[in-house]
Amino acid sequence: MSGDVVPGGSHAAALETACVAADGHAWHLIVRSPPRPRACLLWLPALGVAARHYIPFAEALAKEGIATCLHEWRGNGSSSWRASRMQDWGYREILELDIPASEAALPAPLGGLPRIVGGHSLGGQLACCRIALASGRTPRLWLVASGAPYWRAFPAPARWLLPMAYRFLPWLARHNGALPGRRLGFGGNEARGLIQDWARTALSGRYAVAGLGEDVDAALARSVPATDAVLLARDWLAPPSSLDYLLSRMPGAHATRTVLDDQALGGSADHFTWMKQPGVVARWLAVRLPG
Repeated sequence: MSGDVVPGGSHAAALETACVAADGHAWHLIVRSPPRPRACLLWLPALGVAARHYIPFAEALAKEGIATCLHEWRGNGSSSWRASRMQDWGYREILELDIPASEAALPAPLGGLPRIVGGHSLGGQLACCRIALASGRTPRLWLVASGAPYWRAFPAPARWLLPMAYRFLPWLARHNGALPGRRLGFGGNEARGLIQDWARTALSGRYAVAGLGEDVDAALARSVPATDAVLLARDWLAPPSSLDYLLSRMPGAHATRTVLDDQALGGSADHFTWMKQPGVVARWLAVRLPG
């Protein structure tokens, strides 16, 4: 692993650290850190969103004293792999190989700080799973526009239509070799194994990971992270009921939450627009930290 300092804004030190998983997958961890950070966040993106799109969020958090490290999903951004008939993966590779490698690549000066793991949308779900499966201390959990995709956790009429989508998308990914998400306007070009794992949870309500030895649902039930969650008022992809269901998988977790509207954000309070003006979200999360 190696790091190179690159120009950054907002007085945040900017670093990109090369990471390699045990199976050869490689990517860059993007880091934005203030001069004297008080905590370190590992941030997991939404499905199909490259890590670089969260740099404004990382710089806003750096202004609040939070060093932020942006993980990269397989198949996106700086990832060395792309989903295809020849290249496939699912939740197991992300949880067992990639996220631990990003954790191991965190710059040494950040190692002793209070740790946070968080994510946007699917990233929030997998942050929950990673915290549940990891041994040792339990980091704080931050969720933004995130919730379980379980169809019963959505209000009508979405609840009636989602099961069809959850069956169609895995079929399309298998037929095509990978999900052509860019053409569909849903995620990126995603690995068929990943879409199968996602759809299995969406249909059953359980976090069952193909090939993973541990029962993720049982691990979630034992997990007790202090959790802070931000919802967006116009976000039909992550309504309050889907967050409620996600948090119900961790009944021992203590959670605080807020719903931000257009007026609070100074823009459209939807699933993605907050990323362009992330200061309000960053400040709300930062003030939740003890001390």
